Amino acid sequence: MGCDRLPLKEDNALWDARRDEFPACRELVYLNHAAVSPLCRRAAEAMQGLAREVLQEGARNSYRWIQTYDGLRVAAARLLNADKREIAIVKNTSEGLAIIANGLSWKPGDRVVGFREEFPANYFPWKQLERRGVRVEWLSAEDPLDRIEQACRCARLLAISFVQYLSGRRADLASIGEICNRRGCLFVVDAIQGLGAFPVDVKACRIDALAADGHKWLVGPEGCGILYVRQGIQDEVEPREIGWTNFASQDYGNREMTLRNDAGRYECGTLNTIGCYGLKAAIEYLCEVGVDRIGAEVQRLGDRLAAGVQERGWELLGTRTPETGAGIVSFRKEGLNSQIVVSRLRDARVEAAARQGWVRASPHFYVTDEEIDRALAVLDKAC
Repeated sequence: MGCDRLPLKEDNALWDARRDEFPACRELVYLNHAAVSPLCRRAAEAMQGLAREVLQEGARNSYRWIQTYDGLRVAAARLLNADKREIAIVKNTSEGLAIIANGLSWKPGDRVVGFREEFPANYFPWKQLERRGVRVEWLSAEDPLDRIEQACRCARLLAISFVQYLSGRRADLASIGEICNRRGCLFVVDAIQGLGAFPVDVKACRIDALAADGHKWLVGPEGCGILYVRQGIQDEVEPREIGWTNFASQDYGNREMTLRNDAGRYECGTLNTIGCYGLKAAIEYLCEVGVDRIGAEVQRLGDRLAAGVQERGWELLGTRTPETGAGIVSFRKEGLNSQIVVSRLRDARVEAAARQGWVRASPHFYVTDEEIDRALAVLDKAC
């Protein structure tokens, strides 16, 4: 991966510096990164700086905005081991996935492989293709690789989440990518629940397209995300939303409709400039820390939380292993309403979420063991 890392020294000063990036942890045990993460300090300060500048000077320094857009593409490409020409800036994960689903030329009888447990953003874009005669074969994220390989025979595209939003199951992207590549099947990844928490190498995993918003594990703002589209398939994915920035010429009087020769062809109109400032700063910060090291800590904290709830008699959703575990831990106990449990956690300044009858907790790397134990102690009282 291209992200540089801080020294391996894990002294108190380094840990304090990391914690200082997240002032929310002074008041809260924050276990809700799978919903919306607190901003890291660098992202907040970058956006505050732009807001002050525009307040005082308007667009006088707009050339810096262009530099920031490019800097965000560079940072995202570095995070993914991609080329900046393969990165588009989008509003959110849903927009990125819709660009792929709607941009390909589909024929009746084409086949897509999808997964039943997906978040709606990675379900509905493929489901709606059935209206055009496309057949979607729905698997389970728990299915073994040989079942996935069987489904990929003669399939045109497979779409899966890096990490499932409810169970927290982390997909084996490298193995699935190898299957898709061998079968001539496009490989599309909804990465929002894993990108920033675990490394992703789009080249090694042979990913054709990937989308993620900034407001979860990337510790950036809402409403600003990235879309990776492998350069080799960009001519296959036609932009369906057309505005003035999809095209190569930025001369307002030019009516030549030649698309940009990079993933910028999927950017339709004015970008979320303040969001770009924040997301660029957040990704650069995560790369500085080292996403491989972040992943190891997120996995460890998730394991500690999962073991703690099971020891207390709670039912855990799914099975965690070193290969499939991630930062999401969902659990429940018979006779206890998940909404009420989450409310009691919140009263104790512990942030989690209620999802489909489960309590979903999702610690990021800066959360401490003591904070996990504090959350578990609240669960003891909730019983």
